[in-house]
Amino acid sequence: MKKHSKMYVEALGNIEKNKEYDVTEAIKLLKSLKTRKFDETVDLVLKLNIDAKKTDMNIRGSYVLPNGTGKSKKVLVITKTKANDAANADYVGAEDMLEKIEKENWFDFDTIVATPEMMPALGKLGKVLGPKGLMPNPKLGTVTTNVSEAISNIKKGMVEYKNDSYGNVHVSIGKLSFKEDKLEENLRAIVNEIVRNKPTGVKGTFIKNISLSSTMSPGIKLDKNSLGL
Repeated sequence: MKKHSKMYVEALGNIEKNKEYDVTEAIKLLKSLKTRKFDETVDLVLKLNIDAKKTDMNIRGSYVLPNGTGKSKKVLVITKTKANDAANADYVGAEDMLEKIEKENWFDFDTIVATPEMMPALGKLGKVLGPKGLMPNPKLGTVTTNVSEAISNIKKGMVEYKNDSYGNVHVSIGKLSFKEDKLEENLRAIVNEIVRNKPTGVKGTFIKNISLSSTMSPGIKLDKNSLGL
């Protein structure tokens, strides 16, 4: 059995085990728990009523949170045709950057934006980039000819979401230092975004349950009624 820290156990004692909290109340409670010495990330976990083994039941996408994520992201742009549009990127290049990744094991970036003509070359690094979640994807807006917009969205606070093999979606909605109303606005926005992308084959309830936590805290169950679900 996993042994939790004293702070975790203390926090757990402040959360009613079987209660589903109103979203505003849950955020207030989360922020009242004893914090660590760093600014913890606030995360949502949504359990979806999907069969993750079926391709047409999976969801994946990206969304720009109204109040950002609280994290600054470094963007690498891979392009031969849109370099002039990548002024706000942290790094820009083509095969030279791919060679740097391959030969130097270089990963001083958080996201790759690529123009379509570079995807065959990027595909050769799929086994390296894929497991790290760094492979650009049109569904995420990271394979595009509109490079400047993609960079802007990422810098403003774009998050990526997709379900795992158990039908769960894990997504960050900000930092614990955010004001309560800013966290709630982000939370409601990303839940609405996921609901908008409900697969057509889902019958009945789409979101089974939702929980909220920070990096080091226990989960707090949310009352779906308070989110209009």
